[in-house]
Amino acid sequence: MLSLPYTDGRYCVHKFSHTNCTTESKIGEIITMPPTPIDPEGYRLPSHIKPDSYNLSLFPNLKDGTFKGEVDIKINVRGDTSDIRIHSKGLSIKSVSVDGRSATFTENTIYEVLIIKLRQGMISRGTRDVRIVYEGDMKNRMVGLYTSSYPVKDGSKIPIATTKFEPTYARQAFPCFDEPNMKAKYTVNILRPNVDGYIALSNMPQKGETPMENGVMVHFEESKYMSTYLSCFIVCDFISNNGVIKSEGGDSIPLRVFSTPAQINKTAFALDVGSSVMEYFIKYFGIAYPLPKLDLIAIPDFISGAMEHWGLVTFRETALLFDKNISSAKNMQRVASVIAHELAHSWFGNLVTMNWWNDLWLNEGFASYIQFKGVNFRFKDWQMMDQFLIDILHSVMSTDATPASHPIVQTVETPDQITEIFDAITYNKGASILRMLDHAISEEVFQKGVTNYLLTHKWGNAITQDLWNELQKLVPETTNITEIMNTWTMQMGYPIVTVKEEGDTYVLTQKRFLKDYSKPGTINSVYGYKWSIPITYITDKGVSQTTTIWFKRDQPNLKIKKPTEIRWIKFNHNQVGYYRINYSPDYWGVLAKNIKDMTTSDKTHLIEESFSIAESGDLSYSIPLELTKYLENETHYIPWSVASTKLGGIKKYMIDTLDFPHYSQYMLNLIAPAYAALGWNEKPEDSHLTRRARVIVLNFACENGHTECLQVAQTKFVSWLKDPIKYPLSQDLRGIIYYFGLKNGGQEEWFKLLNLLKKEIDANEKLNMLHALAGVKETWLLHHLIQLGAIEGQNQIIRGQDYFTMLQYIAENPIGTALVWNYVRENWTYLVKRFGLNDRYLGRLIPAITKTFTTKIKLNEMESFFATYPNAGAGKVAREQALTTVSNNIKWISKNRDDVVKWIRQQNSSKH
Repeated sequence: MLSLPYTDGRYCVHKFSHTNCTTESKIGEIITMPPTPIDPEGYRLPSHIKPDSYNLSLFPNLKDGTFKGEVDIKINVRGDTSDIRIHSKGLSIKSVSVDGRSATFTENTIYEVLIIKLRQGMISRGTRDVRIVYEGDMKNRMVGLYTSSYPVKDGSKIPIATTKFEPTYARQAFPCFDEPNMKAKYTVNILRPNVDGYIALSNMPQKGETPMENGVMVHFEESKYMSTYLSCFIVCDFISNNGVIKSEGGDSIPLRVFSTPAQINKTAFALDVGSSVMEYFIKYFGIAYPLPKLDLIAIPDFISGAMEHWGLVTFRETALLFDKNISSAKNMQRVASVIAHELAHSWFGNLVTMNWWNDLWLNEGFASYIQFKGVNFRFKDWQMMDQFLIDILHSVMSTDATPASHPIVQTVETPDQITEIFDAITYNKGASILRMLDHAISEEVFQKGVTNYLLTHKWGNAITQDLWNELQKLVPETTNITEIMNTWTMQMGYPIVTVKEEGDTYVLTQKRFLKDYSKPGTINSVYGYKWSIPITYITDKGVSQTTTIWFKRDQPNLKIKKPTEIRWIKFNHNQVGYYRINYSPDYWGVLAKNIKDMTTSDKTHLIEESFSIAESGDLSYSIPLELTKYLENETHYIPWSVASTKLGGIKKYMIDTLDFPHYSQYMLNLIAPAYAALGWNEKPEDSHLTRRARVIVLNFACENGHTECLQVAQTKFVSWLKDPIKYPLSQDLRGIIYYFGLKNGGQEEWFKLLNLLKKEIDANEKLNMLHALAGVKETWLLHHLIQLGAIEGQNQIIRGQDYFTMLQYIAENPIGTALVWNYVRENWTYLVKRFGLNDRYLGRLIPAITKTFTTKIKLNEMESFFATYPNAGAGKVAREQALTTVSNNIKWISKNRDDVVKWIRQQNSSKH
């Protein structure tokens, strides 16, 4: 659909094969309309018309990738009106009627709105019935209603139809009131092929079938009230592994996990996690699961990790399927975490939905936090609450310490703006401040407040203030939840608290933390970038305070009396607070000497904190580097995870210098004890965290040129490539073996692995192989891989969902960085045409491939590229973040590199 300007200032919206514009109104055709200014209000539907129910019939044609649809919408018109506005995008509208009377319709393609009018007279208030007949296309897309397929042994591909509607894509499958607060009930009918094995699925249980000439119409029970983005329609030949969800005093809920027939053996783990996590959530929320069934399904092509469609949750295969013979501990944890995240939405997001996308964090921040409680309930030895630091907290604190960040709650209107806020601030910062609040007011109070919030607003919509109101009822009057939490949700960034000793008192002061204090940005805050901070601490004698100490935003400082007879004190116990803590250099030395006696989270916190503060210039780099010495006696996964990230982050500043060998030598000295302790020899009794630690340690050793590590990886890889039956690979170590085994291999091994990738059906295994193929030293092979990624359709080798992942893998290879950067710039028009500017993953590609740039020349290239293509779509903030990152990289070199090199050289000298 294309809007064309004409000399008389009007726009003609072509829908069929018209070649000229006309002002004559014809039933069933698109008519002309005056130009509409780009007004943000135009993206919102008027509030005086609300839907009550949809009766939707879908007729997908899996052979040609098209579909037909008929929808009857019962609406409530609250006042006489000249038109009805309803969302529609990319659909061919055939006819529209209101209460059985033919209606005219126009489309505004900018606002994605269908405007319906009666030929004569107004549309009067009351209950009206709108019927729309339409057609659409399912091909070459991964949003709305779209086709996917999977290969079978004979080389053919089996087609399916599936949906992905969040945030604004339901309108591409059926005309609808596509806003979260326009909740309605759904009666769904879906045509499936009259072929053995094919089924249709939707949010609710099936209630019957009707044979038809071209298939079987499957009818589903009427749904509960829900938002459009939660509806889901699937036609496939998948099979399920079945179980139940038990709840105390409630009915058992049928639970099914669907996959392609060849992968049904990979669904047992999801069934186990799904049932146990749901039982935990039912108890945690104190509210029964609201629907009569729950299905989880692995989709071969899926743009997101997963999507919480109510009662029919869709996942990428990597996020749902687990094979104990080839899947790693990392894969296992990801599957459990994603399932827990999506199922938490059954209450927080689905039962109670944010009123508008401004408050998306209520959905995603809460699910991102509560998933850790759910997985921790099922797998207590995984230390999930400690892993929160490395999986959620640290990365977003890095992003949020730049002017390219944004507040958690912010105004969004357009589809691009809405899509863009599905980001780390919404998910990870949202989760982090909820975790902080949970501990500050007590877990019991937090849990009760959440339940009260859900009960008060169930089946409806809510805003952030509604959650604060429920929590306020449960805390002392002196604790003003709104005043406290607005400092965290309504302004970006976070504070750094400096601790100074004055006699027998600690004096705490706060300021905004920034990676670069010379560039605070131009956005002012009504709170003056001050926060109300819950202060906690621990000493060598244990946790000393019993209640939260609030450092209010309007206090110039906070004074805390020193506990008596302590050797050390560490503030922000277990890094529960979303803030940084800085001490005097001498006191950092005290903490470094005692770090071995601290909790896992406190060790991890000190390493991450010291490196991050040093990056801003508030601390000498010698302090975090001194702290890393303790790692020579550490084999735990979580501290090593953050240490490898921080130390690995320095690599980009060294790799093109003569000092790189000194850097590598220090890394090898540091990793040597952990490598000796964990090594390649796995044991059946190894714990989950030991398995994950081994991967971190071996990867770090090989990455820094550990001779034995590289030799073992290559030997194992070559042996496996020759005879995989005789030389099978460990599920945890196969990714390392592929990558480092192939890194120094030749083109023969590369093409052998490529052929194996083409035949592989396991999605995680394909990613392992793809990562290895992207790590080689031959530029032409990397070029070849990029070209393979561009193949679409039946001959596709790399799925569209993995395309950006492939480019990022290549960009992480120092040899491939410039290659991908050049490719993306030269082919930007193709990428936009293939994926669309509304694709946030396309937007995030830019910071992902430029994050290692360290020169002004590269920064100039980025600025020039952005100037050439100024429309960033859903990647506007991502571009700002990319520029900020590279600017910080350039500054780091001039500010810190010499000091870091000097320290490393001294340490290496002392080893000889």
